[in-house]
Amino acid sequence: MHIRRATLADAIQIWNIIGPIIRAGDTYALNTDMTEAAALEYWLGDDRETFVAEEDGAIVGTYYIRANNAGGGKHICNCGYMTSEAVRGRGVARAMCLHSMRHARQNGYLGMQFNFVVASNTRAIALWQSLNFEVVGRLPRAFAHPALGYTDALVMFQTL
Repeated sequence: MHIRRATLADAIQIWNIIGPIIRAGDTYALNTDMTEAAALEYWLGDDRETFVAEEDGAIVGTYYIRANNAGGGKHICNCGYMTSEAVRGRGVARAMCLHSMRHARQNGYLGMQFNFVVASNTRAIALWQSLNFEVVGRLPRAFAHPALGYTDALVMFQTL
């Protein structure tokens, strides 16, 4: 697997990954009816760096990294990760997270914070914890899950 910076030419393959996840509405606090253009503008926004993971020339995952806050909080980064359904459980998200942590350290970030991890997303939580992220906060009933109703969201953090 190869991870590289995303380009505008990757937009269709990125949409093919993020579109179904946004539409499902069970892991990201994004509007499920978000247009393709709006989703790509969000994922490839000027306020972040976006990367893709490739396998045999096909994009199988994508992530972004950005400063979590401005000013006095800009030394902490935030990331979002999405993988193709076809490769779930094969280590793509782990590889992207490890890549993002190296990239963050190289760019002077002192910590990485995940602001809103849906508590029912147990696979992601287990992965982040295996990579030494800690749950530092719980937001009760903060996420309206389409099948489970109101569920908690977690704030997870790792010092870099």
